[in-house]
Amino acid sequence: MEAFRRKTGDPWKVFEDEIPSCSLRHTGQEIGLQDELSLEHLQLLWERFSRPLTPTTSTFSVGRPCGETVASHPRPGGEIMDRGTMRGESPEGSMGLEEFRAALRIMPGSEHWLSDTDKLFDEVDTSCEGRICWAEFCSYILQHALQRSSKDKARDDTLTSQPLIRHCRYNKQEPVICIVAVSQPPPLRFISVSKAGVLSVWSKHLHLLKTLELVGDPIEGGNIRGKFRSWATDAVFMPNVHKLAVATLGRELRFFDVSPSDCTEELHVFGLSYAVTSMCYWYDAKSPGDRSLLMWGDEKGFVNLLWFLRPLKGLFDIPFSDQEGPHRLYMQELPPNSHLVTYQQLCRVQQEPINRIKYNSQGELIMTSSESATSSVVIMDLNLRRESYIWKINKGVTSFDFCPELSLLVTCGLDPAVRLWNRYVTSQPIATLHGHDTTVLDVAIHRTLGKIFSYSKEAVLKIWDIPSQLCVRTLQLKFPCVKPGLTPEHGHTPFLLHRDAPHMLLVTCRDFLGCLHLQEEGSDNTPTSFTCAIYNPPLKLVVTACTDSSLVVWDAETGCRTLEVRNAHGEEEITCMALDHTHRHLLTGATNGTIKAMHLLIEKNFKVIVVYGLLSPQMWDLLNGHNLHKMEAVSNTEVTGVICFPGNRLLAVGWSKQIVQYSIPDPNETYVRADLSWKSGRQHRDDILAVAHCRLRRLLATGSFDREVIVWSLDTEEPLTKFHWSPPEQAQGAVDGLLFLQGRAQSGQWVSRPLLLSAQAGYVCWWSITGPPHCHGQYYAPQRAGERVVAFSSDQDNSVLLTGDTTGFLHMWDISQYCLGTSDEPTEERPPLLQSWKAHDGAVVCVELVESHTQLYLLSAATDGTARLWTRDGGAVGTFGQEVGWRLDDVTTYQNAREEKSQQASEEEEEEGKEEGAGKGTRDSQSEAGRYEAKEDGQVQRAAMAAQRQRSNECYDDLIVEGNVPDSEELLFSQDSMVSSHSGFTSSCKSPAQNTLTVSPAPHTAADQCQGKMASRQIRRQTFGRIDPKKLSLMDNLCTPFQALIMPELSPVSEVPLRPQMLERVRWFSSNTTLTSPLLSSNSLETASVPDAHTEGSDSPPHSPVLL
Repeated sequence: MEAFRRKTGDPWKVFEDEIPSCSLRHTGQEIGLQDELSLEHLQLLWERFSRPLTPTTSTFSVGRPCGETVASHPRPGGEIMDRGTMRGESPEGSMGLEEFRAALRIMPGSEHWLSDTDKLFDEVDTSCEGRICWAEFCSYILQHALQRSSKDKARDDTLTSQPLIRHCRYNKQEPVICIVAVSQPPPLRFISVSKAGVLSVWSKHLHLLKTLELVGDPIEGGNIRGKFRSWATDAVFMPNVHKLAVATLGRELRFFDVSPSDCTEELHVFGLSYAVTSMCYWYDAKSPGDRSLLMWGDEKGFVNLLWFLRPLKGLFDIPFSDQEGPHRLYMQELPPNSHLVTYQQLCRVQQEPINRIKYNSQGELIMTSSESATSSVVIMDLNLRRESYIWKINKGVTSFDFCPELSLLVTCGLDPAVRLWNRYVTSQPIATLHGHDTTVLDVAIHRTLGKIFSYSKEAVLKIWDIPSQLCVRTLQLKFPCVKPGLTPEHGHTPFLLHRDAPHMLLVTCRDFLGCLHLQEEGSDNTPTSFTCAIYNPPLKLVVTACTDSSLVVWDAETGCRTLEVRNAHGEEEITCMALDHTHRHLLTGATNGTIKAMHLLIEKNFKVIVVYGLLSPQMWDLLNGHNLHKMEAVSNTEVTGVICFPGNRLLAVGWSKQIVQYSIPDPNETYVRADLSWKSGRQHRDDILAVAHCRLRRLLATGSFDREVIVWSLDTEEPLTKFHWSPPEQAQGAVDGLLFLQGRAQSGQWVSRPLLLSAQAGYVCWWSITGPPHCHGQYYAPQRAGERVVAFSSDQDNSVLLTGDTTGFLHMWDISQYCLGTSDEPTEERPPLLQSWKAHDGAVVCVELVESHTQLYLLSAATDGTARLWTRDGGAVGTFGQEVGWRLDDVTTYQNAREEKSQQASEEEEEEGKEEGAGKGTRDSQSEAGRYEAKEDGQVQRAAMAAQRQRSNECYDDLIVEGNVPDSEELLFSQDSMVSSHSGFTSSCKSPAQNTLTVSPAPHTAADQCQGKMASRQIRRQTFGRIDPKKLSLMDNLCTPFQALIMPELSPVSEVPLRPQMLERVRWFSSNTTLTSPLLSSNSLETASVPDAHTEGSDSPPHSPVLL
C-alpha cells in the first residue's frame, strides 16, 4: 500500500482525471400523495409537527367530529408503536411512522392516501432514522414541486456531463487567451495559450501532456534566447500542415510544429505592420495540397491575407542556416514573386481593432467585427467585387458567429443581449435573446443540435434553442477564480466549440479550463452491454450497469426508465454492485479500482441519486453535482466485489488479492483513508473474483482465479476453512460466483449441511463449512458442454435455485431436499429441473428472485444489453425499456398475456374464415332446395297475380273511357290498392326486419356473430331465391327485386282494339294538330283492323291502348 501511495503520489488524482458523471431523470406523470396535499393540508401538518400525535389515542376537532378518537395502528409484529420506539425518545417537532399515519388520517380525502403513506414517509426519511421533522418534509415537498413544474418546460439533453474543471498551473496566474483543437495528426488534443505565452497541451480528457513557453529574441552577439516580454493575442491551428500559429503584440507570428509526441517552434516571422488581434485559417479539405489562406485582422482595422501556394512543400522560402532554434524571417523581406507564399493587405474595413475574423469559402466572404458602433460587423467580398454588408450596432460587437446553411448571423456585445440577424438584412435583428446579466463575451452556433451557446462575463453559459428562440439551459460554471462581487478576467476567445466528434465545449476563465461533453449526433438511449444488475426490494427498483460506465435505474412495477447516470466511473467498465443494509446506498466497482456508493432518494415521480465514492471513490449528489466524499484508492486493478455492513463500514475485494475495509465515522468528512488492517492479511495467491456474505452466521467467503475458496469469520477476521475444487479434464475451475443459502443458515443443522454454493466451469458445487467432507455435491448446469454459470440466486427459504449460463438460458431447480442426506459421498445427480428456457441472446450476468404483490418473479440481465422480468413459470412479463410498459398487479399487461391474446385473435379469425366458407356451401344447397320446394307455390301465386292485374286493367280502362286522365295521386292510389290487394303474398315475403321481433341475447363471440350472419343470409335466399332475374325491372342498371314481386307480367300485344269514342277523339286530334306520327295519323287509324266480335255493347273489356 505504501509503495502504491508513493507511486501514485496524489491518491485523489484518479478522480480529477476521469470524466465527470451526469444524471438524466426520466419522470412519469403519476399523481402521488405529495401531489394531492393542498395548502390546508400542509397547515394542518405543520400544527401536528408542532405538537405530534401519540399513536394510541388522540383527539382533534379538525377534519372529523369533535371528540372522535384516532385509533392506534399496530406494527407488523403485532405490538403498538408509541412515540420514541424507533429511536429512543422522540425529538421535539418530529414524527414517527405511526404518528405520521395518524396525522394524515384525520385530513379530508385521506381515505385515498393509506396506500401511499408509508412510501411517502420512507422517501422523506433519507437518514433511515425512523423519524422525520418539519424541515425535512418541507424540503422534500419543495424539491418535488420543483421537479413537477419543470416537466412542462423544454427538456434539454445537449450537455451529457457535468463540467470538468482543470487548472493551468503553469500559466503564472495569467488568463488563457484562447484554446485550439488539434485533430491532425491523431489523437485529438487541445492547446491552451496563456497571455504570458505559455502553451499547454491537453488530451481530450483534459489531462496535461506538455507545456511550452515562448521565448524572446536572441541576445545580440549570441544565440541565447531572452525572456518573452510581450503578450500573446491569438492562436490558430493549421490542420493540413500540422502547424500552430501564435500571434503576439510584438507584431510577430510564431509557427509551431505539432506532432503526437512533441510541440516545437519552427519559424518566427517578425516585423508585421501592426499587431495581430485575431486570426483564422482556411484550406480545402478535399485537396489539402492546394493553396491555403492565413488571415488576420490587426489593431488598426486592416485585413491581411497570407496565401500559402504549396503548403505541403513548405510555408516560406527559408535559406539553409546553422542557427539553432527557430528560423527568423523578416516580414518586409518576403520575396514578391515567391512560389510558396504571397502577402496581401486589404483596405481598412474597421475603425477599431478587429476582435473577430472569419472566412466563408462558399461565397468567398470575409467577416470581421469590432466594438465600433458604425461598423460593428462587416461582410465583404474577398475580391472586392461586391458591395459590403455593414451592421451598425450600439456599443459594437464583442463576438459573432455565422451559419451559412441557415443564413444566420449571431452577435453579442457589451450589453447582455444576443441578437440574431438575417444574412442580408442589416437594419434590424430577427430576434433578440435576453437572459444574461452582464456582457456577453462569446457566441457559437451548433447547426446539428439546433442550439446557440453564449457565455457571459460572470461565467454563465446559456444554451438557446434556435427554432423556439428560448433558453433551454443555464449553467453557472463554478470556477474557483469566480468570487462573489468580483468579475474574473477572461481571454480574447473564452470558449471553443468542437463541432466534430467527440462534440465538446471548452470554456476558459482566467487560468482555468472547463470541458463539457455535448450530445452526439444520432445518439439514442439504448443501453450497451450489461455487466451486472441488482434489485432494490423496498423501493421496487432495478439498477443495471453497463460497459460504457453508465447506470440505469428502472421501475420494476412498470419497466420504465426512471434515471440514467452517465460516466459514473468516467469511461471505466462497471464490474460489480451491492446494496447496504438500509437499501438506500448502492455501491459500484469498476475496472480501474474505483468504488462509488450511491444514495438512492428515489420515488416514482422524483428520482434523485447521491453518489458516494469508496475505495478510490468520490461521493457526489446528482441533484446538484457536488462531490460528498472521496476515499483513497489502494490499487488500479479491477474491483470484483463490495460488501456493506451496518455502521457505515465497507469491505472490498478484487484483483489486488486482499480485503480492504473502509469506515466513514463522520458523514461530513470529505477524504477517507483505506484500512488495510485485516488481521489475516493476504491469503489468496491469485486474483479474487467473487465474494459472498452470510448475515446470520457472520461469515465471509471469497473465491479466486486458482479455484480456491476461503471462508472467513467476520468476528475474528481469520479463515475458518479453505476449499480447492478439482475440475474435470480440460475445464478451467476459476470461481465465477459464490452464494450463501441464507434460509439454511437459520436451521440448527447448518454446520453439517451444505451452506455455500460456488459456480466453477459450469458446475454448481455444494460446500459445508465444517467437515469432512466439505463437498456434498456438484452437477453441471448448462445444456451444452464448455459453458459456464456466471449468475445464480435463491429464494428466502432456499426451495428453488435459479441459474443463468453463458448461452442465455435460465434454469430453475428444486433444491428443497437437495443434499440434505447424511451420505459422506458427494452426489453428482442434478436436482429436479422445474423450468428451463432461452431468456437472452447473450451471456446471463445477473439473475435474481423478485417478490412483489405476493408473487415471485425472476429478474435477468445479459451482455446483449437486455434486462427482462419473468414469472415463476417462465412467462415473459416484459423487457425493461420496452415501448409499452406493464403493471405487475395486472396480468393482462404482461408480454406473454399480450402474445397469447394476439395469437388467440388470429386463430379466431382463421376459424371464422373456415366457418364462413363452409356456411356458404350449406347456404347454396339450402337455397337450391328452397327453390324446388317453392316452385308449386310460386305457380299458384303467379295465377292470383294475373287475375289481379286483369281487374286493375279494367279499372284503368274505365278511367280512360270516361275521358278522365288519371293524375299522379290517382295513379299512386291505384298502385297502393294493388299492393294492398297482394298483402297475402307480400306478408310471406317480408324481410327479417319486418317480421315479428324476438328478443335474443347479443352474440358475445366472433363465432356467434358469424352464425347470426349466416342465418340472416339463408332467410333472404329462401325468401327471394325464386325471383327470375330476366323479369326484373332495370333502373340505371340496378335490379330492384322487391319491385319485381309486385310487378304484373306483361304479354306482347299484337292488336290494339279501340272503342268508337276513342276513334272520334283521335280523329279530332289528328285534324286539329300538325302531328305526323304514324300512330296518330288518320290513315293508320282507319286502316287498323277491328275484330268483328268487338262491338260497342260487348261485355268484354277492351285492352288498354299504348300511348307514346
